[in-house]
Amino acid sequence: MRVLVTGGVRSGKSRHAAELLEGRDHVTVVAPGPVADGGDPDWDHRVARHRAHRPTGWETVETVDLASAIGAAAGPVLVDCLGTWVTAILDRAELWDAPMDAADGVVDQHVAAIRESVRDHDDEVVLVTNEVGYGVVPSHRSGGVFRDLLGAVNQGVAEACDEVHLVVCGRVLRL
Repeated sequence: MRVLVTGGVRSGKSRHAAELLEGRDHVTVVAPGPVADGGDPDWDHRVARHRAHRPTGWETVETVDLASAIGAAAGPVLVDCLGTWVTAILDRAELWDAPMDAADGVVDQHVAAIRESVRDHDDEVVLVTNEVGYGVVPSHRSGGVFRDLLGAVNQGVAEACDEVHLVVCGRVLRL
């Protein structure tokens, strides 16, 4: 089963995604966001909370190369989350101020590889992402770039999934 779990910030997405793999002895958790390094206490606390709720047999891999991490994993994979991945890609390639065509091209190449890895993986894959575009139109270009790119990423990754689960207020709607 390949599932994309989406919803707003703090909606219960990560908890639901982990519950989908509950009972599995070994899960590879791919964390493509910033590393907890003491630079941002709030982020560090969030990362620590996620780690504390994972079973002890689950292995965490911190990387932006999602396609390779999914392809190399033996057993089920949990990717948490595509929103932090988009931020990391934009940061590393210095694309925040680039023309949208340039950013789209870079992100599209990665998404194609991720889709292929998800489809080719021999076990369950659960990916977590943020749902974007329900709220206020961002007043800064960077917010619009993030919203547009993550929306496209979500659609592209959903193509490789069997199901999409929308989490709202801790409740799950299977699409």
